[in-house]
Amino acid sequence: MERILLKLSGESLSGGGKGFSPDYIRKITNEIKNVWEMGIEIGIVVGGGNIVRGEELSGGLKIERINADYMGMLGTLINGIMLTNMFETAGISSVLISPYGFGPVAEEFSEKRVKTYLRERKIIIFGFGTGNPLFTTDTAAALRSFQIGANALIKGTKVDGVYDKDPLRYADAKFYQELSYMDVLKLELKVIDATAISLCKEFKIPIYVLNIMKEGNLKKLIQGNRVGTIIK
Repeated sequence: MERILLKLSGESLSGGGKGFSPDYIRKITNEIKNVWEMGIEIGIVVGGGNIVRGEELSGGLKIERINADYMGMLGTLINGIMLTNMFETAGISSVLISPYGFGPVAEEFSEKRVKTYLRERKIIIFGFGTGNPLFTTDTAAALRSFQIGANALIKGTKVDGVYDKDPLRYADAKFYQELSYMDVLKLELKVIDATAISLCKEFKIPIYVLNIMKEGNLKKLIQGNRVGTIIK
């Protein structure tokens, strides 16, 4: 792999709750830095669930769904600002990009400019999802993977890969080492949404799902080792 798109959930920055966990963030930053130091070009799509979830607002508070989704997308920008700061502290140049320009916070997306930044060894963080309500950050990750010419979409989670049910709740959960795109759709596995799966299938982008919090996992995958689940 020479160029990857890493999908991080907002919860991976908080340890599963709301807000930020300094320990989790430092650990993830270090895992990414280890791969960056190998010469890998890295794009990141970050979620916003640790700040606010659009579906929770539209359900519990009865906020109109479109507005709730925009609030969720703004949460991803907050996470993006935090990540750029962490990378800069670690000695890595990074750029926060969104579908629209947000003044001094984020640059507006340009495929040509983003690819130039990647070649210049800058980590690109994509915030604000696709820029459209009703689409998840999983879909944004699939879209950005294609746009930057990534060799793979890697989804970092808190479990070791894809299971038939939540392994943190069910001891008998079945682990899948390899799946096809159609397997994920037919089995209705919730690891990544159907739109994202369909895009990756169309553009032949392999998806890797792994435990981003397990030290060395991301580097092992890049080195060609079997880690987590592959969907192809």
